[in-house]
Formats: sequence, structure tokens, C-alpha cells
Amino acid sequence: MSSLAPLSRALLAAGFLFATGVHAAPQFVNGLTIPANTIDATGVPGANAGRVGFFSDIYYDPNRNEWWGLSDRGPGGGTIPYETRVQRFTLDVDHASGAISNFRIAQTVKFTRADGTPFDGIAPNPTSSLGNALDPEGFVVNPVTGHFYVSDEYGPSLYEFDRQGVFVQAFATPDRLVAKTGGVDDFGTTNTTGRRTNRGFEGLAVSADGAKVYAMLQSAMIDEGGSSGVMNRIVQFDTSTYQADRQFAYRMDTSGQGRGISALVAVNDSEFLVLERNNRGVGSDNFASPDKRVYAIDVTGADDVSDVALANTFAGNTVTKGAMLVDLDADRLAELGNQSPEKWEGLAVGPRLADGSYLLLAGTDNDYSVTQNGTGTQFDVYTNFADPTQNILCPLDSTTGCTTIDGVTPATLTAGYGMVPGVLHAYRVTSADIGGYMAPVPEPGTWAMMGLGLAGLAVVARRRAR
Repeated sequence: MSSLAPLSRALLAAGFLFATGVHAAPQFVNGLTIPANTIDATGVPGANAGRVGFFSDIYYDPNRNEWWGLSDRGPGGGTIPYETRVQRFTLDVDHASGAISNFRIAQTVKFTRADGTPFDGIAPNPTSSLGNALDPEGFVVNPVTGHFYVSDEYGPSLYEFDRQGVFVQAFATPDRLVAKTGGVDDFGTTNTTGRRTNRGFEGLAVSADGAKVYAMLQSAMIDEGGSSGVMNRIVQFDTSTYQADRQFAYRMDTSGQGRGISALVAVNDSEFLVLERNNRGVGSDNFASPDKRVYAIDVTGADDVSDVALANTFAGNTVTKGAMLVDLDADRLAELGNQSPEKWEGLAVGPRLADGSYLLLAGTDNDYSVTQNGTGTQFDVYTNFADPTQNILCPLDSTTGCTTIDGVTPATLTAGYGMVPGVLHAYRVTSADIGGYMAPVPEPGTWAMMGLGLAGLAVVARRRAR
């Protein structure tokens, strides 16, 4: 992101992060549940083919008025082939109220090499090489080029793709973060340094001018506290050099089971929204004590920890973390038995509404509503939203031959059961909630289309020159 003068940064912080208590809290407007068996634009039925995996991340492109929803590595848990992809979807937004409706898949883009070889969700094998293994968790669009940036958990890695999903280039992951054993790359599940298994780059954000992209680990690295670690990392990459140029230390909450980061959203040159959550709620086997929070943070004044080994007792300057901005558990849908979903993973600032506020959209990853046993046999998961201990497993894409959660005892689906849906929540956030918000600048080719005129072009030029 472009640099701002210290006074400008201070004013932004004063208007956003530290303004808690003087503005209204973001307002929940409404929510949608999307059937788990929704098929993407490929039109190919089947859990491992065209079933939508929903929202490992969400991104709104204001230059094209496009919504994107990222699917992860597929329903096979890294053991079954799945061509990784991102979905462009449409969503009706009431610009007076902020209410959302009419979710539809408009386009499916698969990630491939130049020769058409797909990036696959299968875990790296051999574990010394990533190859075409990809577990996509974060997605943004470069506002200048229109290219896609996708973050990955296996490496952790950060990749650039063109708008057809064709690989362009990989960013250089800082060596400290790469999964290793004995100093040698080990992208399996037994590495002793670097990212924890399945907790690589989860959150992803891009600057308004496209100059910087920010990737955030899901949790502390294995050699920086592991499952008990509270110090996480945000890595700032330069999109012109594909190199990391700064890292920031972020102190995570310590309460709750399975605490981790699920999303990162850029607000302006120094401020972001972070979604933290635990592993409780619809989609897990425990509905008790779900905890899903959106925080406002500011990296102004945070130390560059690129060369620092972080510990829970790190005494340097960490990212400034404000009060909770949104409690995603507070607003529940009757369709889910008024229970909270487990995997809130997508977050995006959407279009500006008629009164000057913004739509903030949050979404869930439902893991395709699929599980598998120790031998790799997959099942559709049907849950009783009133009692998660009563889940029923059915053969993929079938409602006969079902069993209870033990996989042995026969069971019959009743009206109280349903597959785990995708969920979207709409919130209205005021300019005070996200003060100093900088929407991505339009691509050069979209200026005329947007009717900016000479005055608008001047504004864009000034912003890009900062």
C-alpha cells in the first residue's frame, strides 16, 4: 500500500480503530442459507465434481460490481482429486436497506497451469514438493491488472492467476514460514518448523492501488507456539517484485476451541478487518460456546518482525487491535435452528448504500457437507440443527442406505435433518465503522465504462501517486 504521512495515519486511526464507543455498532440486516447441493457453473453433478464448496473467502470487486466466492481443496480432505476453483456469483442488494437476496452462481473459474494442468486439491506427494497441490483459502482481485491472487495452506503459498484462472507467478514465501523438517522442505503433516498443518495462509487482502497484498497465517507457526501460540503473522508482499517486504505480529485471542484466523480485509493504507473464530457450531459435532468475531486492526507503528522469532511473550510492538466490531454469533437464522455456523471464513466490504454506509458481507465454508471415514469412503452429512449429536451420514448424493454418525447403525432421514448449507450474513457498516475506507481504484480499462470523466481520472491518479 502507498505510504501516508504520520499525521494522516493518525487521523485515520482516530476516525476508525479508536472511535469505538462514539459510533453505532454495525447493524445486522438479514441472512441467506444456500442449499448444500448447489451445483456450480460447470453443471456437473456430484460432490467431487460441481458441488459448490461456498465461502473459504469472499471478495467484492467494485470496478466490475462482481462478487467472488472461493472454494477450498474439495470434499476429499486432500486425498481425492478435485480441480480447485473460484465462483463468481450474483447477489441482489437493496441499496436502501442493505438486504441481500437471490444468490446465483454466474461463472466458475478453475485454476490451471498454462498447459491446462489443473491445480489439484490433493495433498503434496512427495511432501518435499508442492507441485500442483493447492488448498485455496484467500482470494482478492488486483484492481489495476484484474488478476487474481490466491493464498494457499499447503506451503504456505501465494499465487497470481489471470482472469481465466491460468497461473502467472508465485510469490516468494519467506523461508521462516515454509513448512520444513530439519531445514528441508516438508509439506506434509509432520514438519517441525513453519506453518502448522492446514493452517497456512488463510486471510488475504489487497491494497486499494494494487501495490501490496497481505497474507495472514491461520494461527501461530509450529515453532512459534504451535497449538498454544498466540502470536500470528501478517506478511506484506510487493506485487511488482513478488517479494515479502514486511511482517507484522498479531496477537490472537486465546479463548475457545480451535481458535484461528479466517479472513483479512483491507480498509485503507494501514487498517484492516480480521475475522477470528473457534471450531464450534453447525458443521462440527459441538454447538456449545461458538465464538466468531470481527476486529478492527491497525499496523501503524507495528514492528517489522521478518527476522524475529515470535513467542507468546513477544514484547515488541504488535498490530493494534481494537474492540470487537461484529459478533457473528449474535445474529442467527431460524433455518439453522438459531444455531451459529462453525466455519465463518469469508468477509468482504461490498457496495456503498444509499445513505453512505456500506454492505459488509460474511460467509461460511460448509466443507461441501461431506465427511469421510478412515478408509476414505465419503458421506454426505445431514445434521439435526437442534442436536448435533444426531448427525446422519448418507452415501454421496443419495438419501438411502444412511447410518448414524457411527457409520454402522441404520438411520432414516426425517424432516428435522438437512445438509449443512452455505450461509451469508449482511451487515450495514457506517463510515465511522470503517472510517477512511479506500475502495480499490478502477482498472484503466474500466474508467470510461464507469463514466469517471477527467475529474474522476484525476482523483484516481492522485490516489495511485500517494
